[in-house]
Amino acid sequence: MEMPQKVVKDVPGFFKIFADDTISRYEQPLMAASEQVAVEGTRSKDIVIDPATGVWVRLFLPDDVPHGQKLPLLFYFHGGGFCCGSTAWELAHSFLSGVARAARVLVISVDYRLTPEHRLPAAYDDCCYAVEWAALGGGKAEPWLESYGDYSRCFMGGESAGGNIVHIVGTMTAGRHLGALHIRGLIVIHPFFGSEERIESEKAASETRASEIELSDLLWRISLPLGSNRDYPASNPEGPLSPDLRDVPLPPVLVEVAGLDMLKPRGLLYYELLQRCGKEAELMEAEGQIHGYHIFYPRSEATRLLQDRMSQFIHRFDV
Repeated sequence: MEMPQKVVKDVPGFFKIFADDTISRYEQPLMAASEQVAVEGTRSKDIVIDPATGVWVRLFLPDDVPHGQKLPLLFYFHGGGFCCGSTAWELAHSFLSGVARAARVLVISVDYRLTPEHRLPAAYDDCCYAVEWAALGGGKAEPWLESYGDYSRCFMGGESAGGNIVHIVGTMTAGRHLGALHIRGLIVIHPFFGSEERIESEKAASETRASEIELSDLLWRISLPLGSNRDYPASNPEGPLSPDLRDVPLPPVLVEVAGLDMLKPRGLLYYELLQRCGKEAELMEAEGQIHGYHIFYPRSEATRLLQDRMSQFIHRFDV
C-alpha cells in the first residue's frame, strides 16, 4: 500500500506542498467570462493563445466604451507564488473588472503555466508570449483588440509573483521591436523577490514572520529551475548573475507596497535599485494593508485608491 506523502506546508484555502515538492491546490470560486452581458460594468472573454501549452488570456472591456474608441492595453499577470492562482478566480476577476472600469483600459490577463509542474522560466515565457501574441500574432485578428486597443499605449501590471513577472517580462521586452505595440510603463505590486542572503528585516523577523519567510523559501524551491538557488536572476534582481539594469531600457515603473506585507522591504529595495540605476520610478504605499489586499478585498477603499493610482500612472502618458 502506497504511503501518503508528508505535507510540509499547508496554506488553507490555497495549496498543500508535499515533501517531494509536489502540490495539491484547493478549489477556489471561479467567475465565468461574460462576453455579451456586462457584469460589474465590464464584459469579458477568454481566448486560448497557445494550444500547445494551454495558455489563455481573459480580456476585460468597460461596457460603456463607444465602438472604435481606443483604450490603453494593460497586460496583467496574477499572483500566487507561481504555483497557484488564475485570472478566472472570482476575486481576481472582480479586481481586474474594477481596474478596467476605473482606468478605462482594455485588460489582457494571462493564465500562465504554474509550478512545480512547469518550473520557471515557463511563466516568464508564457507571459512574454502573450505580449508577442498581441503585438505580432493572433491578437491582431481579435475583434476587441482590433476595435478598442491602442497599441501605442501598453502597460504591464501584476501582483506578488505577477509583480516579479512584470519585472522579468519588462526586461525581456525592453528595447525590442514589437510592431505597433509600445510598452509605456510597468506596474509592480507587492513584488515577490528573494535572495540567498537574508535582508535585515528577515534577520529580525518575529516567529510569525519567520513562518512567512519559510513559506517564501519553499515557494522558490518548487519554482526555480532545478539546480538553481534564490540568487537566480529572476529571484534576485541584484544577484551575481542578474543583468545590470543600467543597461536595460526599462520604461517608467510604479512600485506599490503594502504596509503590513512581509515582502514590503524587498519591494522598497527594488524601488531603490531602480532609482540607483537611473530609472524613472514611483512609489506608492498602502499603509495598514496586507499582501494582496486588493485581491482579497476588491471593493475596499484601499483597492479603489490603488486602481485610481494605476489609472493616473497610465493616463499620464495620454497625448
